[in-house]
Amino acid sequence: MDASSLDLILMIRNAGVVVQLVMAILLFFSVATWAIIIVKFRYIRRAFRESAEFSEYFWKSRDFSSAFARAKSLPASPLARIFRMAYLELKKTSQLGEVPESATEPGPSPQFSVSARLAATDNVKRALRRAINTEMTRMTQLVPFLATTGNTTPFIGLFGTVWGIMNSFHGIGLKGSANLAVVAPGISEALVATAAGLAAAIPAVIAYNYFMSKIRIVETEFQSFAADFLNIVERDILRVERRRDEGRRQL
Repeated sequence: MDASSLDLILMIRNAGVVVQLVMAILLFFSVATWAIIIVKFRYIRRAFRESAEFSEYFWKSRDFSSAFARAKSLPASPLARIFRMAYLELKKTSQLGEVPESATEPGPSPQFSVSARLAATDNVKRALRRAINTEMTRMTQLVPFLATTGNTTPFIGLFGTVWGIMNSFHGIGLKGSANLAVVAPGISEALVATAAGLAAAIPAVIAYNYFMSKIRIVETEFQSFAADFLNIVERDILRVERRRDEGRRQL
């Protein structure tokens, strides 16, 4: 440990109780910020990787059943979880006879009305919306703490600095001396709080902006996938309905 580190520790130890309390609060914010940065970075990086893998497989196969099996093998992919919820809702409505079986897997299609088809599409749309909201909540979890850290820690540090300077001037008044040797130690101890507040705030603000930009990208991908999935389901339902109408005309 070098002399500058020893001097910094010594200044914190010699500071007043209020300044030490401020430093303890800033230390908590800093440790929590770096823990969140590490956890969220690893989570988002894995989510991006597995979601890209699932999206590539989904558009290559175009088979809901195999895509569902693939989605279960990618637990960290929010896109795979959204697909699984939508697929299960689609299966549920097909078992009730609201949509043709071919919308989920090959086989004979039951009779269904236009109103039933619209109701089934609405059910899948609501399932997609719920799944997207759930995944967005999961993605943004703990991120607001970074914004709180970036907004509050500079002021907490400034409060510690002001308090320390007040104590320094109070000591000057008691001693009746205002030379540099008397003023400098107290003011330098107080300024450490401002430096600590900025040290906690700067990484928090950078990380918050980085994570929010990534989350906005993910949200756009969620919305695009949901729209594409609904289009596939609706086209499949309309195709089966058209075949049924052609069969009726031939009869």
